Amino acid sequence: MITLNKSLCVLASALTLTLMVSCGNKTAQPGTTASTEQKAAPLAVMSIDELLASAEKNIGKEVTFKGICTHTCKHGAKKMFMMGSDDTKTIRVESGSLGSFDTRCINNLVQVTGIVEEQRIDEAYLQQWEESAKNQTMEQHGDGEAGCDSEKKARGETGNTVEERIADFRAQIAERKAKEGKDYLSFYYVTATAYQIED
Repeated sequence: MITLNKSLCVLASALTLTLMVSCGNKTAQPGTTASTEQKAAPLAVMSIDELLASAEKNIGKEVTFKGICTHTCKHGAKKMFMMGSDDTKTIRVESGSLGSFDTRCINNLVQVTGIVEEQRIDEAYLQQWEESAKNQTMEQHGDGEAGCDSEKKARGETGNTVEERIADFRAQIAERKAKEGKDYLSFYYVTATAYQIED
């Protein structure tokens, strides 16, 4: 009797194990695929206005957004500027490892995926800029010392000479320090990892 009970226990255990293994190895029905992998949810596509409003909390994160490209830089098209609901809502997009942007982006709707970055302008930055301007060693971007109009618009600049631009930044830094206690300005931009022109 004991031998029969032991045999039944062994048989029941083997049957249970067989059922557990077969349940874990389901075979796919014709026309379907069996997969336990979870697909990553696609990033929500933001507008330029939404991107700018949330830029500070998204520094270092990947975002996807779309807007109208208003300009690509003449020197290699490594930067483009995209506009939101009006020309006060503009963001700079850098090409990073993508090389140059296609100049067909200009005046078209473009979708971009990339990493949000912050550029800080403080007194040390301004002093270095003054020194570079004095020694004529600063990198030129745009036409002459007035700089690129699109870049200036994205940063809210109003000056036309290096001196005026630096003075404008100093005034903005002083204002921000008085209001928020921060002695620098933050400008946000995106380093693109992918982009496409929408038809």
